[in-house]
Amino acid sequence: MTAPPRQLLLDLPQRAARGRDDFLVTPSNEAAVRLVDGWPQWPAYGAILLGPEGCGKSHLAQVWQARSQAVIVQAAALKVDGLDQFFAGSALCVEDLQPGGFDERAMFHALNLATQRQGHVLLSTRFDVGALGIALPDLASRLRALPVVSILAPDDALLRGVLAKLFADRQISIDESILSFILLRMPRSLAAARALVAEIDRVAMVEKAEVSRVFVSRVMAQMTSPDLFTTP
Repeated sequence: MTAPPRQLLLDLPQRAARGRDDFLVTPSNEAAVRLVDGWPQWPAYGAILLGPEGCGKSHLAQVWQARSQAVIVQAAALKVDGLDQFFAGSALCVEDLQPGGFDERAMFHALNLATQRQGHVLLSTRFDVGALGIALPDLASRLRALPVVSILAPDDALLRGVLAKLFADRQISIDESILSFILLRMPRSLAAARALVAEIDRVAMVEKAEVSRVFVSRVMAQMTSPDLFTTP
């Protein structure tokens, strides 16, 4: 008879991310969480979330969307002709600003709409404003005026909490020593955590195997390609 999953106790605050995941708060993201919690009493009409890939910017954007009813759009898809559609309400989230990867005029007009409608724009990026290579002076000035809140790469507390929850969601009993084993060897991103747990679950179901340290080590060894640690 299979033993029931053992609940791991997480001494971490949790908040819902669109009812799909729990957003775990640790020192690596607490400043960004305070920004979201402080909406709509922001000191400006917008803000910038700055952090490396896989640090949880998209998750936090979804938390803000649930609070603000914002439309979320990729920066590359932001166009002048579609701004009324994207800014249907008073809140807009533009994700993944990259150098040369967005329409500067559209971004400038979006910020103007936010001020005109007394709304807010939340931007996310992996690049400092100065590194975006913005050619439009008025846009560069607007972006430099926005408060920037950094999200650090996930720390061990966050990754451990996310791993434990992902395993629990799949009703997989996992020992603390195995979590520690995974933490020492996995890429430092939330996307990698999701991909790894999904693959462990898939292989365990196919092989009807117990999720032991030896089993986890074998699965991780097979996930040597960075692409295998990437999720949509």
